[in-house]
Amino acid sequence: MSAIPDPAHSLTPSGNLRRRLGINRIFLVATIGAASLAVLVLFILVYYVAKHGLSVMSFSFLFSKLPSFNGAGGGIGPALLGTIELVVIATLIALPVGLMLALYLAEFAGPRSDRVLRMLLDLMAGLPTIVAGVFIAALIARHFGQSAFAGGIALSIVEVPLIARASLEAIVRVPHPLREAADALGVARWRTITGVVLPTASSGIVTATILAVARAAGETAPILFTCDLFSQSFSVNPRQSVASVPLEIWNLLESGYPTAFDKAWGAAFVLMIVILAVNISARIWLRRGERKRGL
Repeated sequence: MSAIPDPAHSLTPSGNLRRRLGINRIFLVATIGAASLAVLVLFILVYYVAKHGLSVMSFSFLFSKLPSFNGAGGGIGPALLGTIELVVIATLIALPVGLMLALYLAEFAGPRSDRVLRMLLDLMAGLPTIVAGVFIAALIARHFGQSAFAGGIALSIVEVPLIARASLEAIVRVPHPLREAADALGVARWRTITGVVLPTASSGIVTATILAVARAAGETAPILFTCDLFSQSFSVNPRQSVASVPLEIWNLLESGYPTAFDKAWGAAFVLMIVILAVNISARIWLRRGERKRGL
């Protein structure tokens, strides 16, 4: 027989419960306000860049040669190709390093080495990117000259912790029964990793790589000292310096000419759209892979 509540008994919170509920409401309002402010700032930024950048959008702006330093004529074609080359070089270096580091942490590292390597990854992720640019400039560009190769190495320092951290999460999420089944069949450890773990975690690894590429594409500081700031050309030879979109935005803004300023907004808009598209593609790819694994 269920107890009948006393109508005279107050069901409103009082005392310590009222205080806790009040604090909870304060934090809820604060978090909603912070999230709303972040979204508002992002919306204003996107709107402002789109408003000024769309005015210069054209086929010639996207694919023709770079404008002169007074901003007259030209487009960002070589800068786009140069950015792609820099990112490709960086990813070819960072992907194997980051992936191997993630595999070691997930499959082989002991407690002590695990703590040390995770701390180093956190330090690399928080390292100011300009430090990476100065380091590679002193190590490579100073002795062999500024080049796409030096810029790619500097960007790879930015990519490694991103790829390693996200790949580690993807590898750790591989169900243990899959590993145990391979062990029960007497499969060698390296075959388990290459035939079971990596294919299962592939969607997360690809997503991590795509997000790292998007991050590197928008970086200016690492290539500021490793590539020629005033380069106006594109070369497939990695020993030659190449133009890039972030550096071209810098050049256009520093020129001070009104037409150059407009083109800088256009280049910023293109870079923003590319990074946004890459991020959305990465999220879609990750979600598709999770659905296939039933996650």
